[in-house]
Amino acid sequence: MELLGKYKNGNYDVKIYDDGTKIRYNELDNLTPDFPESIDMKITNYCEYNCPMCHEKSSIKGKHALLDKECFKFLETLHPYTELAIGGGDPLMFPNLTNFLCYLSGELKLIPNITIKQESFLEYKEDIDYMIKNKALYGLGISVSHYDEKFVEKIKDYDNIVLHVIAGYTPFDEIMKFANKGLKILILGYKQCGRGIDFYNEEIEKEITKLDYNLSSVLNSFKVVSFDNLALTQLDVRRFLSNEEWDQFYMGDDGNHTMYIDLVEKKFAKNSTSQIRYELLDNVEDIFNVVRNESKN
Repeated sequence: MELLGKYKNGNYDVKIYDDGTKIRYNELDNLTPDFPESIDMKITNYCEYNCPMCHEKSSIKGKHALLDKECFKFLETLHPYTELAIGGGDPLMFPNLTNFLCYLSGELKLIPNITIKQESFLEYKEDIDYMIKNKALYGLGISVSHYDEKFVEKIKDYDNIVLHVIAGYTPFDEIMKFANKGLKILILGYKQCGRGIDFYNEEIEKEITKLDYNLSSVLNSFKVVSFDNLALTQLDVRRFLSNEEWDQFYMGDDGNHTMYIDLVEKKFAKNSTSQIRYELLDNVEDIFNVVRNESKN
């Protein structure tokens, strides 16, 4: 592992490594931050895939974020080595994406990652390789829906790729086709909002139940298995961990160390499914105080 950076946040210190490992530490019984360690950042609502469960309701009519003076004023307050999970919409369609990522990683010393579709990786592989080589991009999340041997052959040599699957939407049997190939996987909970409301059905429920029942098989078949907080609840992941392991690995509730920024609408929230949205402020610490106060109530 290579150390990407270290910093102090509130009453604790943080180290973050190039494989995604993060270590928080102090000699107290609590970890109280002053600013978010990680931000889920939406930069566009444009997308040509029209996925039926998209909670952002992205489409070809979706707009890109306008990187104006107000937007840059906020971005310049982000603390070095803050992780950015950049998505949309389809972030590969964002104008001058490479230049924007270079600005984030170079001038601001942030750690940008993007999430794209499985189909997009093969189409834009050269562009992605260029961004990774020039350290404009650190992590790559790839949303997969079906097994493709050609795709797996292309990604197996990347240390910074994590496959994203959605509980209920990506069939358990399809997930297991990616098993035992040294891959990393992130399981996301099914979001019943946006288009995901109307698309939710009995088959989705059955697949969530099947994944829940067979979760131990998934845990034993991938190099790394991680979950968002919604999936932790939907799949009752805690049953597989001791109290000590849970305290070691659980990264905190939404809004405690993380938050969501919609640069398209210039709004922020605790997470991407929150119905409570606030107008973007100039300073990230002011924004985070609002989010943390909401999380406490």
